Amino acid sequence: MTGLRVTDILSEFASGLSRETIPAHVMERACLLVTDSVGIAIRARQEAESTPALLAAVEAMGMTRGKGGVFADPAGYSFPAAALLNGSLIHSLDFDDTHIAATVHPTAPVFAAALAAGQMANASGADVMAGVVAGYEVMCRLGRALKPADHYDRGFHPTATTGAFGATIAAGRAMGLSSQQLAMGMGICLSQAAGSMQFLVNSAWTKRFQVGNAAMVGVVASSLAAKGFVGASEAVEGDCGFLKSYAPNPDPALAVARLGDEWETMQIGVKPYPSCRFSHSAIDGVVDIVGDGVSASDIESISIGLPRKGMDLTALPQDYRRKPNGVVGGQFSMHFTAAVAAQTGALTWDDYARYLSDPTTLELAQRIDVQEDAEMDAIYPERMGGKVTVRFTHGASESRCVKIPKGEPENFPEAGLHQAKFLSLAQPVLGDHAAELHQKLIRLNEVQNLIDLFPAASSG
Repeated sequence: MTGLRVTDILSEFASGLSRETIPAHVMERACLLVTDSVGIAIRARQEAESTPALLAAVEAMGMTRGKGGVFADPAGYSFPAAALLNGSLIHSLDFDDTHIAATVHPTAPVFAAALAAGQMANASGADVMAGVVAGYEVMCRLGRALKPADHYDRGFHPTATTGAFGATIAAGRAMGLSSQQLAMGMGICLSQAAGSMQFLVNSAWTKRFQVGNAAMVGVVASSLAAKGFVGASEAVEGDCGFLKSYAPNPDPALAVARLGDEWETMQIGVKPYPSCRFSHSAIDGVVDIVGDGVSASDIESISIGLPRKGMDLTALPQDYRRKPNGVVGGQFSMHFTAAVAAQTGALTWDDYARYLSDPTTLELAQRIDVQEDAEMDAIYPERMGGKVTVRFTHGASESRCVKIPKGEPENFPEAGLHQAKFLSLAQPVLGDHAAELHQKLIRLNEVQNLIDLFPAASSG
């Protein structure tokens, strides 16, 4: 497909990353992203409606006997199962971080794979975090190279497909594989990278599973490569490789442009709301207008403008989105999330249980209309913007245009807000142990023994 040796370049770069070669500010940000995601996993272990079935299946497959740790779970699992579970849990609340230009959620597959592989190899926190940064860089760059709108249009879920490659690099680096072994791992991963957006039709839990599966793919592919198993060469750039097979007009050069000079890790943002990232700018706009919330009876209508891809994922067909089916449906409903935010001045994980069947909220959602906005479409995928107009029953109206949602790198939460999100999710499960775990995670690159993460994470 191209003379550019993308697979080899990425593998060589990843193999050379370490605590010494990764800039301090990049490592610090990566640790914050990991910490954010562990808080989500802890709550999801207890409350995500898909968790019981996932755990039961893992047990039925005999994957519960091992030394792999899962957050907020006292059991030991096989290392691939630990990657599957942690990756799925991080993605189960739709509260995990986002790289907008690649349109992916990087930490779920990348950290889950690096952690499981690190435990398998008796690695240190520094090795795990080097794997995480390597995985972020590869995953996000592949997402850019695919051109995310094109990849979505083929029905793929980018977090799962690119996530398998990011997870493979993350796991392999945590295990200390050579650049040649990392390249082989990517060739093995190529046979397994999968993820479909069909989950939107019936609010399926496959959205969560396929991201956890990407993490497990990373552990399996790296383990095979470590033992000399031969994978396909030119896995990324080849004529039957990832880019050409998964997108109609990819740009391989984007996968390696300014590699090591511009860090994609620093372009990852965190979520203030547990919903599809495409909805966040509009939610920010609604919250800015209503403050702490208003009565639904005070609102005549709400009009929202989104980029085309945001319309596809959160607004169409509008009749279906106005009355979402289940939590996943609510997370991908611009109408529902805006209706909750208008009444409460926020959107929290607990709001799904409170409002999914609430007649007042669903009636307000009927008065919300979402349309494609040319200005918001023009700035995507570099930005996921949104426009909002709230019309009140007393005759007044207010509008907002939000191009950069809260949580983005330009709008990254200060330390106190970051910790508050973690504790709000983890403390109901872990109690006083949550603060202790938070302190370990934000300095994960200094942790010597990974088992130190799990006594606190599994207490209750």
